[in-house]
Amino acid sequence: MNYLTQQLLNAEEINLIKKDLEDETQNWEDGGKTAGSHATLVKNNLQLNRNSEVSKKYSQLVKRKILSNKLIKSFSLPKHIHGIMFTKSSKGMSYGRHIDNAYMSSGRADLSFTIFLSEKSQYEGGQLIIENLTSESKFKLNIGEIIIYPSTYLHSIKEVLKGERVVCVGWIESYVKSIEEREYLFDLDAGARSLLAKHGRSDELDLVFKSYSNLLRVMGD
Repeated sequence: MNYLTQQLLNAEEINLIKKDLEDETQNWEDGGKTAGSHATLVKNNLQLNRNSEVSKKYSQLVKRKILSNKLIKSFSLPKHIHGIMFTKSSKGMSYGRHIDNAYMSSGRADLSFTIFLSEKSQYEGGQLIIENLTSESKFKLNIGEIIIYPSTYLHSIKEVLKGERVVCVGWIESYVKSIEEREYLFDLDAGARSLLAKHGRSDELDLVFKSYSNLLRVMGD
C-alpha cells in the first residue's frame, strides 16, 4: 500500500492546538455539511467551521509544516494543500466506507492526509481503515503523527467506543497525478540522497539528479 507516516507536529505545537480546540465551543458543526452526496450518508462527526479564526490559524501551520518536511515533500510532490479541517468524533460516531471526491471546491484531491491530535489512550475505536484491492490496513497513530495516502483508496473511520477522537484532515493536489509515477520519483530521490550522504557529490550522481528533475518535468503538470 502506498502511504507515508511521519511525526509532523512537536509537543509545543500539539499543546497549542489542543488548548485552542478545547476552548473553541461555538464553531463546531455537523460534518455532513462538507461531505459529497454519497459520503454524507455515512458521515457522523463534528468539524470546526473552516472560517473560524482557530481553524484558519492552524490550517496555515499545517501547510507550513508539510511544506517544510523534506520526506513528505518528496513523497507527495505538493502543488496545492487544501481543504484542511479539524474534526472530532465522540462515542458512537463513525465515518463509513467512502471515497474522497476527485475535485473539490478547494482543489484536486490526489492524496488525503490525517493528523492525529488525541493520545491513543484517550479513546477506543476510531481506527482509520484504508483499503486496496486485496487487503485493508488499520491506523491509530501517536499524537502529532500524519498519515498520507492516495485519495483513490476506499477508507473509513471505525466507530468510537469510548472517549473522543480529534484529528486534522486535508488533501494534497500533487504535481504528479499518478500513484505509480510518484512512487518511482520518490524511490529515485531517496536513493540519490542516500548516495549523496554516504559518498558525497559525484559526476555520476549529478546525472541521477538530472534524470530525476527531467522526469518530474515530463510527469508533472
